[in-house]
Amino acid sequence: MAKLNGMISFYGTDNLKAVSEFYLQIPGIEIYKDQGKCLIFSVDGGGYLGFCKHLDITVSEKSPIITLLTEGKASVDRIYERFEEAMVETEGAPELNREFGIYHFFLKDPTGYTLEIQTFI
Repeated sequence: MAKLNGMISFYGTDNLKAVSEFYLQIPGIEIYKDQGKCLIFSVDGGGYLGFCKHLDITVSEKSPIITLLTEGKASVDRIYERFEEAMVETEGAPELNREFGIYHFFLKDPTGYTLEIQTFI
């Protein structure tokens, strides 16, 4: 029986260079494949993110949300500090969200997609 063995979510962008520079700042993100019109990033722990110049950019206030998971509050804080040092504007410092049992923060990537860095509590 055939089984699935992975997943890639693709998003439109008009600037692959800016997207690459942004996502490569995050520990555990690497370029998996450069297809010229598309860049596919691998995420430690599983999963792939793809950004393509030929796809429409579809952004609303908080949709879609690209959520990247890490282990522990200290890891969320370190990633937050890394963006702060790079002078990337965030939507506030990491905080505990008791409703969902997570510790997280949000920011926008160069295309305008909402990125969330979170850990489960």
